[in-house]
Amino acid sequence: MYTVIPSMDTIGGEVSPGAASISAGEERSYWRWSKNDFFPEPSFRNWGAYRAALSRTGPRLRDRLLHRSTDAAELLALPRRSEHDLRRCLSWWDLAWLGFGSVVGTGIFVITGQEARFAAGPAIPLSYAAAGLSALLSSFVYAEFASDVPSAGGSFSYLRIELGEFLAYLAAANILLEALVGAAGVARSWTSYFATLLGREPDSLRIQAPALAAGFDLLDPIAVVVLIACSSVSIFGTRGTSTLNWITSLLSVAVIGFIIVAGFIHADPANLAPFFPNGAKGVFEAAAVVYWAYTGFDMVATMAEETRNPARDVPLGLVGSMSAITVMYCVMALVLVMMQRFDQLDPNAAYAVAFSAAGMKWAKYLVALGALKGMTTGLLVGALGQGRYTTQIARAHMIPPYFALVHPKTGTPVYATLLVTISSACIAFFSSLDVLATVSSISTLFIFALVALALLVRRYYNREVTPRANLFKLVFFLAVIIASSVGVSAYWNSNPKGWVGYAITLPLWFLSTLGLAVFVPQQRAPKVWGVPLVPWLPSLSIATNVFLMGSLGYEAYVRFGICTAVMLVYYVLVGLHATYDAAHEENDTEAIKVEACSSERVM
Repeated sequence: MYTVIPSMDTIGGEVSPGAASISAGEERSYWRWSKNDFFPEPSFRNWGAYRAALSRTGPRLRDRLLHRSTDAAELLALPRRSEHDLRRCLSWWDLAWLGFGSVVGTGIFVITGQEARFAAGPAIPLSYAAAGLSALLSSFVYAEFASDVPSAGGSFSYLRIELGEFLAYLAAANILLEALVGAAGVARSWTSYFATLLGREPDSLRIQAPALAAGFDLLDPIAVVVLIACSSVSIFGTRGTSTLNWITSLLSVAVIGFIIVAGFIHADPANLAPFFPNGAKGVFEAAAVVYWAYTGFDMVATMAEETRNPARDVPLGLVGSMSAITVMYCVMALVLVMMQRFDQLDPNAAYAVAFSAAGMKWAKYLVALGALKGMTTGLLVGALGQGRYTTQIARAHMIPPYFALVHPKTGTPVYATLLVTISSACIAFFSSLDVLATVSSISTLFIFALVALALLVRRYYNREVTPRANLFKLVFFLAVIIASSVGVSAYWNSNPKGWVGYAITLPLWFLSTLGLAVFVPQQRAPKVWGVPLVPWLPSLSIATNVFLMGSLGYEAYVRFGICTAVMLVYYVLVGLHATYDAAHEENDTEAIKVEACSSERVM
C-alpha cells in the first residue's frame, strides 16, 4: 500500500490537484470518506470560498468554454488521479465478446415485432441494415480514437481533446444518464422475462404499492438484486468478468442459431408481400427506433485503458463484433417476417408468438432464456463500461474525484461502479417500464455525431501548425456539413411531396465534404489504425446520426432539453469551479484564500 501525496502536475497543460505522487511509507486506506476526498478543490474549502468562486462564474466559464485537453493529459495526468492503475488484461478476443455481450440484449427480441408491425412491415431487415450502417460508421470512428487515445473516458476524452471541455461535459452527462436509465429498464425487463420463464404474469414478481403514484407503484426488488449482482462481478476483476461474458455468450449464439434455422424451416416467402406497406418513411422511422438494439458498443471503447495492445485489439474487437452483429440482426428480422405476416405479429413477444403459431409453443421459453441471458451480459458489460466512463469524468473533477479511485487489489474503479449501480437500482426499484420507455436513442445519436465531428477536427486541425486560413475553411465546411445534414432530416420528416429540398441539401452535403477533402490538408495521421475514406465516412456518420435523430418523436427532444438544462445548472454551480481549480490551482489558490478569509465556517 502507498501514501498519495498531493502535488502539482502540469502534463498536457493541466494542473492536477492531488495528482498521485506515490511513495512508499505510511499506508492510506482505500476505504476512506472525508469532505476533502469529495471536494479537494479550493473553491469548496468553505462557504466563503464557494461564494467567491460563484462571483467569478463568468470569467471562469469563458476560460473553460475554450479549453481543450491533450492526449498527454488524458493518458498520463488524469489516470494518476486514480492513485492506482487499471490493469491491462484484455485482448481483441475479449473486446469482441464484450461488444457482443453489450449489444445483443433485449433490443432484437423486444422491438423487432413492434417496428415490423407498425412501421417498416416486411422491410424491417432494411431498417436494421440502415441503423447498423450508422452504428458501424460510428464504430470505425471510435476504433480510431481508442487506438490513438486508449483512455477509460471513451467519447468523453475524445470530445474533451478535440471539441473542448464544455461539449465534452454535455456529452458525458447525457450518455451517462442514458446508460443509468437504460440499465434500469433492462433490469425491469429482466424481472418480466424471468416471470415469463416461470410461467407467470410479467408483473407477478413485483410488489404493489398503492400509496405511490401510477408508474411508480410496482416495486421491483429483483431488478435491484440483478443490478447489484452484475456490478459485484465487475468490481472483483475485469479479466474474470470478460471470461464469464464470452463463455455465457455462447448460450446466446446457440439460441440465435436455433431461431434462425428453425425460423427458416417454417418460413413462407408469401409473408413478405407487401414489402413496403408504409413506404420508405416507415423503414427509416423504424431504423431510428431499432438503433437502440445497437447501443452499447461504445462501452467497449472505455476498456481501451485495460487492453494489452489497444492500437491493434480495439479496432479488431470493435469493428469485427459490430459487423457480425449487423448481419445477424438483419437475418433474425428477416426470419421473423417470413414466419408470420407483419400485421399478425405480436408487438410485445413477436418471436415467441411466431413460433407458437408454427406449432412450437415451447420455443417461447427458449426465447425468454436467450433474452434473459442477453440482458444479463448487457448489464454485466454495462457495469464495466459505465464504471470506467464515470472514472474518467471524476478524474477531470466534473464529479467528485473520490469516484476516480481505483482499488489497489482488484484494479477496478469500485466507487465509480457503486455510484452508477446504486443510481440505476433506485430508478429500477420504483419506475415502471412505461416511464422508462420515454428514454430514446437521442442522446446516443447526439454523442455519435459529435464524436464523428471530433474526428474530422482531429484529422484537419493541429493547434500548433494549422494556418488560420485553413482553420476558417475547416469551420466553414464543417458548418455546411452539419447544416445540410439537419436540412435533409428536417425536410424528410416534414412529409414533402416534392424533391426540391433534397436537390438543395444533398448537393450541399456532398460539395462541403468534397471541399474539405480538396481544399483543407490533413494535419494529422492516425498513429496505427485509421478510419478509411476520410472525410467521407465521418461526414456520412454525422449525416446518418443526424438523420436518425430527426426521425425520433417530439417527446424525445423535450426530455433531452430538460435533462440538458438540469446538467447545465450542475455545471455552472459545481462542475465549472471544480474543473477550473483542477486546471488553475496554482494561480487561483491564493486569490480565493484572500477573498474567503472573512468566513471561517467550513462547508
